[in-house]
Amino acid sequence: MCGVVGIAGKSPVNQMLFDALTMLQHRGQDAAGIVTCQEGRLFLRKDNGMVRDVFHTRHMRALLGNYGIGHVRYPTAGSSSSAEAQPFYVNSPYGITLAHNGNLTNAEEIHEDLFKTDLRHMNTDSDSEVLLNVFAHELQKRGKLEPAAEDIFHAVTRVHERCKGAYGVVAMVTGQGIVGFRDPHGIRPLIYGSRETDEGMEYIIASESVAITALGFKVERDLAPGEAIFIDSNGQMFTQQCAAQSEYHPCIFEYVYFARPDATIDGISVYKARLKMGEKLAQKILREWGEEHDIDVVIPIPDTSRTSALELANTLGVKFREGFMKNRYIGRTFIMPGQQQRKKSVRQKLNPVELEFKGKNVLLVDDSIVRGTTCNEIIQMARDAGAKRVFFASAAPMVKYPNVYGIDMPAKSELIASSRSVEEIREIIGADRLIFQDLEDLKAAVRTHKVPEVNDFDCSVFDGVYVAGGIDEAYLDNLQQKRSDTAKKKKDNYIDVNIDAASVDLTGLKEE
Repeated sequence: MCGVVGIAGKSPVNQMLFDALTMLQHRGQDAAGIVTCQEGRLFLRKDNGMVRDVFHTRHMRALLGNYGIGHVRYPTAGSSSSAEAQPFYVNSPYGITLAHNGNLTNAEEIHEDLFKTDLRHMNTDSDSEVLLNVFAHELQKRGKLEPAAEDIFHAVTRVHERCKGAYGVVAMVTGQGIVGFRDPHGIRPLIYGSRETDEGMEYIIASESVAITALGFKVERDLAPGEAIFIDSNGQMFTQQCAAQSEYHPCIFEYVYFARPDATIDGISVYKARLKMGEKLAQKILREWGEEHDIDVVIPIPDTSRTSALELANTLGVKFREGFMKNRYIGRTFIMPGQQQRKKSVRQKLNPVELEFKGKNVLLVDDSIVRGTTCNEIIQMARDAGAKRVFFASAAPMVKYPNVYGIDMPAKSELIASSRSVEEIREIIGADRLIFQDLEDLKAAVRTHKVPEVNDFDCSVFDGVYVAGGIDEAYLDNLQQKRSDTAKKKKDNYIDVNIDAASVDLTGLKEE
């Protein structure tokens, strides 16, 4: 999962891009990058790390220009090397930089085709570099010294025809303008806004509305599935539907977990959706556990489950309490490689408030259960804090299938619910009771009559239906080999060895 932003301004955009990426930091904490353009020259800074660590004053001063794009990254494809931090750049044609949120499911076959047929070289294993080269190649085929909006949209149309999967993209064509486009199923979010200034209209394209409103821009609308937007170097904006067939299937996990609660995606308030998730889950508890559910207090697992847990407690008529204090300097645990590292990080990340547990029957609420490792640790922490009985509720259904559209969930064999019943999971995580949200209830919680066109979602992690197609058992088996903890450990060891080997040759050099 990543966050992207592009700004076409009338004044320097370096600070605005930095601020926007800070607002999108929750979407990616492994790497960050910004590229700007002034008088046909590009200025790039990217590296591994948080936004505040990657960009120092000297870097910001060097990012010149009124146009630029930015990216924050979780490594879902390729490796975690800083070489794969985005934006990516390709020289021909014009000089194009691109930042991508999502994942291409046919990247390997396109990679081969780009090399053998299009005669394009790629320097990384990133599917984002594949996408960039497809866009660049199709734009180059137009043969224009100065491409018009119709040329940009033709290149996006060809991207839709060649690329399968999920993508929310911002790109900058040097000296020509900013481009944004979204996959034909609208799996990954993309939204744009505008702001009137004394010099003229400025535009912003971003993964979430929070990056737009925080900078003082007015949200215009979400891009439709398959739609593209182009703001040229004169500040003129153009939009066009570029997919032959398109249909809304936004990723429902955005509403469950990834998006900020104050965001609006495809016209749907994430906050309201999470409130409804809590209400639906409470109704299921009343159906299955009855009015005498024996719950004394509802406690959320910080942070994303807080909204759902609050409404769940209100619906049940039970006290809501903050029972865990969070250390905000520990990363998200379900994407951390290695079970021992995940267990250790849970104890570092959360600390129980004992008076909220002692002698009580506690219902812990989390947004979802993926591996189950953290659940087990948290439940034990609740017992150690004096809880009499510990119940556990998931605001999402059972996660049974890996995600192929840009969320780095583990291999299927590492998903606790992939081949187990609710009772078997309950025993493994050590809860006295366990309940999951129903999928239809989750969909109903996210749907709103205000946006009737968004009627269905990508729910592949729950139901195994991959809406963009092209996913079979062979693909998932190959994915498992790449995503398992063992595979990641081997890759990390390989990278470490090469870094150590390289450092031998650098020992005599003085650091700047």
